[in-house]
Amino acid sequence: MNKKRKIVAIIATILFIIAIGDILIYVYFFRGNITSKVPEGVREKCNVKEEVFQERNVFVLTPKGKKKTEKVIFYLHGGSYVSELTPTYWNFLSDYTQDTRTTIIVPDYPLTPQYHYKEVFEMITPLYKEIVKKVKSENLIIMGDSAGGGMALALTQKIGQEELTKPSKTILISPWLDVTMENSEIKKVQEKDKMLNAEILKLAGISYAREEEDTRNYLVSPIYGPIESLENIVIYTGTHDILNPDVHRFQDMAKQKRSRNND
Repeated sequence: MNKKRKIVAIIATILFIIAIGDILIYVYFFRGNITSKVPEGVREKCNVKEEVFQERNVFVLTPKGKKKTEKVIFYLHGGSYVSELTPTYWNFLSDYTQDTRTTIIVPDYPLTPQYHYKEVFEMITPLYKEIVKKVKSENLIIMGDSAGGGMALALTQKIGQEELTKPSKTILISPWLDVTMENSEIKKVQEKDKMLNAEILKLAGISYAREEEDTRNYLVSPIYGPIESLENIVIYTGTHDILNPDVHRFQDMAKQKRSRNND
């Protein structure tokens, strides 16, 4: 009986891998060069300016009306590194810029599997350098969610490593901090998470890294990156989210680092 179950499990795993492979092939050939488009109705809610940086679109959202703050948010969207800005993001960002009266800069960064993390950072790092030339650091916030949250933290770490002008704050919403998905606590949360699947995310992470050994590069999995230069990090996470365990792990690592520095 156990032998039959093992055979069934192996077959199921093979079919799963084939299915994911088909999805990645589809994304590569039919969606690899896709760019985000502003949905109808968004321009009625806020002002949207489209600029071009390194042959990629960069969207600048500002609130309608004369009153707005000097705050600027550099926003990196999620989507497992394979998805462009969806209508859900557009609605969130357009509402956010109106509610907070801030300017939001959103790069339409390259997507995997056609591109990988090196090409992404070859775009967003120079773009950040251009932004800090025009925006005072005390008014600048880096913000991201899910895959974009991991990217936002990695960018903040890179900024510290290269001794660039730091943002006043980095805000992470349910950040994806480790694409290896090896945290044993993830399996416990998986039963409650109805949106994300750890195995699918792991494959997307490998694709984003391009080489499996690069999945622990901090630009891919920022939980392995430098912590000492980080400051003013705000993280929002939910307990039924499979990305939540690594947030707690990251928090523990930061506390340990701070404790050692104070000794």
